[in-house]
Parts: sequence; structure tokens; C-alpha cells
Amino acid sequence: MKALVYGGPGEKSWTDVPDPKIQNPSDVIVKVDTTTICGTDLHILKGDVPAVTKGRILGHEGVGTITETGASVTSLKVGDRVIISCIKSCGHCANCKTGLYSHCMGEEGASGIGWVFGHLIDGTQAEYVRVPYAENSLHLLPEGVTDEQAVMLSDILPTGFEIGVQYGRVKPGDTVAVIGAGPVGLAAIATAGLYGAATIIAVDLDANRLDKSREFGATDVVLSGDADWKEQVLALTDGQGVDVAIEAVGIPATFSMCTDIVRPGGNVANVGVHGKSVELHVENLWIQNINISMGLVNANTTPMLLKLVAQKKVPAEKFATHHFGFDQFLEAYDTFARAAETKALKVVISA
Repeated sequence: MKALVYGGPGEKSWTDVPDPKIQNPSDVIVKVDTTTICGTDLHILKGDVPAVTKGRILGHEGVGTITETGASVTSLKVGDRVIISCIKSCGHCANCKTGLYSHCMGEEGASGIGWVFGHLIDGTQAEYVRVPYAENSLHLLPEGVTDEQAVMLSDILPTGFEIGVQYGRVKPGDTVAVIGAGPVGLAAIATAGLYGAATIIAVDLDANRLDKSREFGATDVVLSGDADWKEQVLALTDGQGVDVAIEAVGIPATFSMCTDIVRPGGNVANVGVHGKSVELHVENLWIQNINISMGLVNANTTPMLLKLVAQKKVPAEKFATHHFGFDQFLEAYDTFARAAETKALKVVISA
């Protein structure tokens, strides 16, 4: 089969590799019909995720059709259309039993990491993929939900909602600022209203993405390149600061921006994947009673979000801005990597 293979920092190729095979009774093989590229893939290509080794097939998002099932799989069958969750779950380890699927210890995640696709095992940017613990790691695709909607449920929608909105403790009436209006930031914006946020401020360097953020539910936008960006945000809060600041970029500057605008007793929710250490000014933050959260998505809200997408309550289809075929994978990466220039949000790649 063909797959997008990581060759070390800055190196990737769309090339021939062996087809995946069933390795354990709980496995299934999925023919990938639709996949996409995540900002995390770009972090991997920069060398920010050293656990990803040369030769790894990238990708952790996908929608496809089951072509083969392991001996213990009973609730799924060949021909089923499924959403591949970016987090696999064995369902029986100590962490899975508490809903902490992001730290599933089963099989390849023995180190305690549930994100294995395109990380510790071969991923979804391929014609076929092996899915371990399939009955806990796949979601049947209902009628009426398109591939381009469904693929957003593999990662970005649950990530923005769980790590941004839920970890950030958004509650009715809150003012929420999202620093970074890329796909995951927009996912946080799109789902903050589910918990009753009254004001949602999108902050970004890209005016196009700020315009887009209004379509996802932002009530106000601030161009972070403006010298007075902080004053603009505070003016929307009567000078008090935001209740929740969500970091959705993954660089030190944007994390600092969050701590600069959060009110006393407020919450900073870090969603971005950081490749460098961040300076944390505890000497200033402790006296402000600031809560800081971060984490890897558990994807335990995916079934609920799938229902909301099916009922048109969450505009998943709006993330898809560019479409490519599998033979255009390198072009898709180039387009996504130059998002400020190409105005790409999510690139949808279909077989």
C-alpha cells in the first residue's frame, strides 16, 4: 500500500510500505477513505516529538471501512464505516477504567500513552491502518454525517472541547479568550457555547482566521499583532481579565499571553503542543489564584459530539477548507504548512 512515511525531522515521503496485518485478537484493519493533517504532524516534522522514529507512518485522524476483524471482535464487522479515534483504549487498564484513555496502558501504550497512531504505531495517513482495541477505539459512522464532518471528530473537536472548555472549567456567563484561531482553537470556540460562555474572544495574528472564527461562535476578535492587543481584550472584560484563557498554539509567547489576560481566580487551559520549555512566573501567579490545566485528549466526549454534529449543533463541516486525493499528499502538507498564505484550516484527503 501507499503511506505517508516520516523520514526524520523535515523529511517525509508518500511511498510503498507493507500492508498492515492483524496482530492481536482485538485488532481490525480499516481501509482509510478520508484522513487529514494535524498541527501535531507539523510538530513531529519539526522534531518536537522525539518518540516518533524514522519509518513511522504519520497521521492519527481518519474515517474508513473495516476490511478485516480480529478473532475477539464481535460488535464490529467487515463493511462497517467507522471514525478512528486519535486515542486508542483497551478499556480494562487502571487508567481506562477511570476514563483517562489518554494514558491507556494496554499494548503499545504500556508506557501510559493512549495516543499511538502516527506516534508509537503506524498511523492513518495511509491506504490501510491497523486499529488496536478496535471495539473501544472506533465509532460507527451514522447516516447523515459526511466524511469531512466525521474526520473532525477524530481529534480536533474532542481536543478543543475536553482540554480547552472542560479543563478550562468554562461555565455559564463566562468570558473566554482563545489564543490561536487554528483548527483546535476554532474547535474550542465552537464548543465553548455548549457550557454557556457568554463572550468568546478569538485572538490571532491572522485576520482571515479571525474572520473565520466568527462563523464558529466568536463574539469578538482581537488581532494579536496590534500593539494594544492586551488592552483590547481587557476592555471587553471591564478591565478584570477573562474567566478562561485557552492556549491553542503551543509556543511560549502564547502561553504568556494567556497568563497576562486571565482574571484573579481564573483558568488557563493549555491545549497547544509545546516543543520548547515555557517560563512559568509562579512568583506572580500564585497570589492571583490562577488555575492552570493541560493535557492529552481522552476522546471520551466523541460519542456526544458526534450526536451534536449529526444534529447540526456543531459546524464540523466548516473546518474543511481544502480537498485533495491520496496522490496529492505532499501538496496537502505544503498547503497546510502555509496556512497563513493558503487560508487553510483543515485539509481533507480522500481516497
